[in-house]
Formats: sequence, structure tokens, C-alpha cells
Amino acid sequence: MDTTRRQFLKSSALGAAAAVVPPISAKAANPSVLSKRQFGTKPEELSVIGFGGIVVSGSEQDHANRVVAEFVEKGVNYFDVAPSYGDAEVKLGPALEPYRKHSFLACKTTKRTAVEAMEEFERSLQRLRTDHFDLYQLHAITDVEKDVDAAFAKGGVMELLLEEQKQGRIKYLGFSAHSVAAALAALNRFPFDSVLFPVNFAAWMDGDFGPQILKLAYERGAARLALKAMARGRWKEGDPQRGQFKKCWYEPLSVPREADLGLRFTLSQPVTSAIPPGDESLFRLAVDLAMKFRPIDDKGEAELAALAKGVRLIFPA
Repeated sequence: MDTTRRQFLKSSALGAAAAVVPPISAKAANPSVLSKRQFGTKPEELSVIGFGGIVVSGSEQDHANRVVAEFVEKGVNYFDVAPSYGDAEVKLGPALEPYRKHSFLACKTTKRTAVEAMEEFERSLQRLRTDHFDLYQLHAITDVEKDVDAAFAKGGVMELLLEEQKQGRIKYLGFSAHSVAAALAALNRFPFDSVLFPVNFAAWMDGDFGPQILKLAYERGAARLALKAMARGRWKEGDPQRGQFKKCWYEPLSVPREADLGLRFTLSQPVTSAIPPGDESLFRLAVDLAMKFRPIDDKGEAELAALAKGVRLIFPA
């Protein structure tokens, strides 16, 4: 285990031991249903695996309906989608509608001005057949000036989001980021309710990418939501698996043992939930593995450290 991670977990544990691996809800005794963890300091509990809307993008509506129904039955209550995910909103809306009352629905925007974001926001509500979002996020903030500063500028998207929150059409505000600098800037700029950020074993171990974000988010009281738990690294030129996993822009951990270790590593950090790759077969694998979750141990970390060697890291870019 690297020094940065040891120091972070130790400091987190001293402040609030339960935050290292957030407490599991009462349901955990049922091995066929996903456990849940508290959404940061908020009262909601989210399934430890979140459903990325991209899973049903490009699907027939009947198939999308069946997939969502199946995983609601397995305990998934956290759904995350964005207008940029093809037709994911169109397919997820009708599929989720019967379960909307008991689900936690998150959406995002890449728009940085209020005018641009307003039309998109209304369209997302309509497509997703809902009157509010439980979480609405600035999507993919990368550059401090172009994304964070622009969002908070006069006429920026945050003006719209704060007004919609006052009107009750947004409950919580968050952001997603693939940049340490942008994530730190956003956390220091505003009391966001959540951070959606890559927590990937290889980027963490070999790139020191992730622990500083989880640490500051914890200190700021923001819930931590994880991306890229089942990512290996950048695709190798000509890799034949690339055709099999068309929704993955990176090489995923598709071998069950490796996927289990990667997911266990991420869920052993102080996070509420992890969103797996958008490929349906990998999502299914993640749910199956998470039902048997146990915290990563030294042996597992040693395996991951060996696996990380030579990987072309997806982060930092």
C-alpha cells in the first residue's frame, strides 16, 4: 500500500472511522441484493453500484425496460445519465418511470452558460419523465478557467442551477471531473454536495491520481462517487477487444478476478458508490461482484500493484 493512501486512510479514520468504508445499510444480509451506503452527510442511501444510463443507450425500449427492472430488483437505486450519452435519456426515462419515486436520479450538463443550459435542462426533465433531479452536476470539468470559472461567472450555468435548486427541481448539486486541478478548484469554490471522480487502482497507485480529491471532498462534506473502478488503461493499438467493448474508450478489466480486485479497491475507499463501464456485460459483472464485496487486503493490493505496472494510465492524461 503506497504512503499517500496509508496517510489518507489513517487521517480519515481518525476523524470518522466509518467514512473509510461507509457503513452498509440493514439489507446487507440478503446476498442477492446490493448493499447501500449513505450519500455523504445526506440522509439518502445509494446502492454501491450505480447504473450509468449509457448501459441502455442504443437499446430497444423493451430491452431497456427489462434491464432497468432487473437491476432495480437487485437493489440498484442510483441512476446517472447525461444528454451527451447518445439516446440514454430517451431510453432510461420510460424504463425508470415505474421506479422513479424510490430512485436517486442524477443528470449532468456540459453547458457553461445559463442560457445554453436552460433548454438542455428542460429537455432532460422531459425525456427522463421526472419533475426534478436528485442530483444535477457540472459535467466533465477539466479546465479551471474554461469550466470552473466560466460556470461561476455572471450569466454562468451556476446561476441557473442555484435558481432551479430554489424552485425544487434540483435537490443536490455536484460535479464530475477527470482533472485534479479542476476538481480541487471546484471544491474550494463552492459547497458542492458530491464529487464524481475516477478512483482507479492504476491511476491511484502509479499516478497519485485520486487520493487528494477524496481527501478534500471528505473534508468539505461532499459525497464521493467513483468512476473507472474497472478500467485497466488506455487501449493498445489493434486490441481485438476494442470491438467487443464499443462503449469503453479505455481497456476495461473484463477478467472476473481482475475486475473483482479493481472494484474492491475502489469500494474500499471512502466512496458511496461506483459506476461501472457502460457495457451491459461489464455492468452485470460489477453488480455480481459487488454483492460479494469484501474490503481489499494486502494480497489483493499486491496483485493490483503488479497489474498496474506497464499500464498506459488513463489518468492523469
